[in-house]
Amino acid sequence: MAEITNFRGEARSDEASHVDDLIARVGERVRRARDRKGIPRRVLSEKSGVSPRYLAQLEAGEGNISIGLLQKVAHALDHKIEWLVGEDDPWTSEALRVADLFRTADAGTQRQVLSTLTPEPAAQSRAHRICLVGLRGAGKSTLGRRAGEALGIPFVELNREIEEQAGMPVDEVMAFYGQEGYRRLEAQALSRVIATHDTMILAVAGGIVAEPETYNRLLTHFHTIWVKATPAEHMARVREQGDERPMAGNPEAMDQLKSILTSREALYDKALESLDTSGKTEDESLAEMSALIRERGFL
Repeated sequence: MAEITNFRGEARSDEASHVDDLIARVGERVRRARDRKGIPRRVLSEKSGVSPRYLAQLEAGEGNISIGLLQKVAHALDHKIEWLVGEDDPWTSEALRVADLFRTADAGTQRQVLSTLTPEPAAQSRAHRICLVGLRGAGKSTLGRRAGEALGIPFVELNREIEEQAGMPVDEVMAFYGQEGYRRLEAQALSRVIATHDTMILAVAGGIVAEPETYNRLLTHFHTIWVKATPAEHMARVREQGDERPMAGNPEAMDQLKSILTSREALYDKALESLDTSGKTEDESLAEMSALIRERGFL
């Protein structure tokens, strides 16, 4: 077997050298992707669930990271795992350049690009489906249910579809299958909803925007409305629902919520419309949503 010498003067087999090259390549791509997105290592650690120490070793080309953990890092960076491990340099690819231009373009330009690349007319692919996106506490479920009743069309919560498919509550789904398993069930549930409803109002979990393929499928097949509120109102409404978990033993909960809102703002802004429920009653927000749906011809 052929051997080579590394920088320490140690003999290494060709196979071992290939592994070292792969680890170094992955580390470099993780670091560059994080730098390009302006994500501190601490934030990437929180989003991926991989410790800062492990990430530092990975970026230095010293971390023999497992496939499972690498998948989490790729997901947190909004990239596919193949992008991190492939032999071709992604930084010189035309696809990456297009992706970067798309990512930094304003919402109107992004919609024009999607419209040009979509094989069928947007109106046809979206039918009369409406989807409400945004963080928990904005009012998606309440407004979606009331709007569905007022308009005489079905209202569906995607998490309820996931629970029905899995045969257990979402919390248990997360405990049993983890974030990756939940995302797979979420994508499957969305496909079922698209296949079985041409007219409906759908409410989705706030984190669906972090899964590019699923979110793009949603944007393609639904008239989307970003339902939003101030961070303080988001938190207050969740607590009014009887859920104390956001604040329990976590004095930095509000700062974390603001950080999540900031990091997802550009993704939520891909929605066709937005509805700010801050400082408004349910009736006022419902009236605005109904007018928006009517004026934009979503139904």
